[in-house]
Amino acid sequence: MIDSTRFKHISLCDTVDKPWGYEVLWAHSNDYVAKIMFIKPNCRMSLQFHTIKEETVYIMRGELKVWESENEEDCTVLPPGYVYHVEPGRVHRFGATEESVMLIEVSTNHLDDIVRIKDDFNR
Repeated sequence: MIDSTRFKHISLCDTVDKPWGYEVLWAHSNDYVAKIMFIKPNCRMSLQFHTIKEETVYIMRGELKVWESENEEDCTVLPPGYVYHVEPGRVHRFGATEESVMLIEVSTNHLDDIVRIKDDFNR
């Protein structure tokens, strides 16, 4: 029998509401973190970079808008099934089109390593 401390239902995982949607932290170890991220229609995260954190996202649903600079017009739209990698120091911003976006993010365990450049929510 599997030890019951090794599994739990997703509804028992930590959920953090964000102004652009929410995150569900479904895996957290000393070495890595995994989140499900939901971005509301026409919303976007901060334009940011990480000094140490490295992350990769998988687009499950919706079309993800990705910016890699402060130029508002210069973004790429990625459909479901695509993977996008962010190495430390890479400026990036994720957003949704007119429909919501659902992502899976896996990253190194540096949750507080966020340097915001611009933010629609004045954080």
